Amino acid sequence: MEVDNEVRLLLRFYKNVPQKTTVLLEKFENFKAVLHPDFYVKTSGNHVWLHIKGAQKKYYSPHLHLELEHTAEDQTYIRGLFGPDPVLWSFFMFLHFLIAGVFLIFSGILYSNYVLKNAITTDLWVLGLMVFAWFLLYFIARQIRHNGTDQMQELELLMCQIMGS
Repeated sequence: MEVDNEVRLLLRFYKNVPQKTTVLLEKFENFKAVLHPDFYVKTSGNHVWLHIKGAQKKYYSPHLHLELEHTAEDQTYIRGLFGPDPVLWSFFMFLHFLIAGVFLIFSGILYSNYVLKNAITTDLWVLGLMVFAWFLLYFIARQIRHNGTDQMQELELLMCQIMGS
């Protein structure tokens, strides 16, 4: 999977596996019982989450969410989604909402000052800073995704090993 050429921050993949969904879920449950020192698995219904733990876990460590869907007799369709740590994702969403709120407030102030024929340079500066902050958050998120590329490949390899066992 080529990570750096993607525009999206959350990487997805789709895969058809010639095994029953129940068999695959059982394999993930068996791996969960082994207590691996570097990874842990959570399952809920037809959803599986693979996480990195221990000394390998960094702030940029991704997790892998798999949705297993029964399609044919002995066929499972897997939807995979690599995502950042939920705490980091929540922090980024908080920053985005904060920037969007400031942008909207100063857009209203800019319009009022424009209609009243007051100075609007400060408002334009703040709006420009908010646009710059949005781009900055995007590039920071891309860098975090780039830092986690090796761990994404580890999680994908782990998924393949579990399904192949």
